[in-house]
Amino acid sequence: MKNLLVRFVKDNSGATAIEYGLIAAGISVAIIAVVNGLGTSLNTKFQSISTQLK
Repeated sequence: MKNLLVRFVKDNSGATAIEYGLIAAGISVAIIAVVNGLGTSLNTKFQSISTQLK
């Protein structure tokens, strides 16, 4: 039982999975921010074109 506990404490695979999860979350937040900014910019551009066509 003691050997099992020692192996569990030394196992780093769970920490690696958490790190990958944090990296994925950071990349997702960056993508959302860029897409949101791009969407706002495109909306403004299309509104301007629509106004000029009227």
